[in-house]
Amino acid sequence: MNGNTGRVRVIRVANAGHAAFAAAMIGLGVLGLIKRDFAPIWPPVPQGVPARTVLIYLCGLIPVACGIGLIVQRAAAAAARVLLAFFVLWFLLLRLPLLLISPTVDVWWASCQTAVMMAAAWVLFVWFVADRDRQRLDFPAGDRGVRIARVLYGLALIPFGLAHFIYLQVTADLVPDWLPWHVAWAYFTGGTFIAAGVAVLIRVCARLAAALSALQMAMFALLVWIPRAAAGTLNAFQWGEFVTTLTLTAGGWVVADSYRGISWLAVGKE
Repeated sequence: MNGNTGRVRVIRVANAGHAAFAAAMIGLGVLGLIKRDFAPIWPPVPQGVPARTVLIYLCGLIPVACGIGLIVQRAAAAAARVLLAFFVLWFLLLRLPLLLISPTVDVWWASCQTAVMMAAAWVLFVWFVADRDRQRLDFPAGDRGVRIARVLYGLALIPFGLAHFIYLQVTADLVPDWLPWHVAWAYFTGGTFIAAGVAVLIRVCARLAAALSALQMAMFALLVWIPRAAAGTLNAFQWGEFVTTLTLTAGGWVVADSYRGISWLAVGKE
């Protein structure tokens, strides 16, 4: 309760990245509930997973509830905690076993997507955790938690870049027609993702690297997916990629915001 105005403070938005991530979670959840299937970023999910239908609804309801909770003053910390726990469990129970059993491109690409979501949720958890809980949960809720989130993000960016080289022609074909040198752009964007991931991991210009990687994902959505969506030429798979790009952009934005207060060109600083 605000003593000056007598009003309850309902909305708590730390920054634009926080708001974008909350919106992305709500959108993902609503999409999954409407489709009654896993929304983008969740697949692949093996057909033999127990209680698959229940899991589909959990993947819709939890992001919606947590996305709303992230912008509510009293619920932000709890929402971030639940979201982080959900992504951690998803990674450990579904991503890591598949990664060990069948390390195909689709599997490690999906693992990296989960890592970005986990990193963003972890940063938000650290931001919103109460002081009394911060002392009790020093490992996940303190500075080390933010460092782990940044490492997860940096590790995820490197395979994103490698995929551009593995699927070089596919990536080049997505470059807008009005831009020249399509293959060169595919090489460049792949290389910048790898460079950004390494920079985040070794803490050299990490803030700049995180911000530029999020910007690159946003530009991909703006220059590739939005014009195709407007023209009505996106197929079902590409729509999923569009939604995934927006979600990853929001996650990257949150991680980039975690560097506020650090110089853009700082070396070796957290």
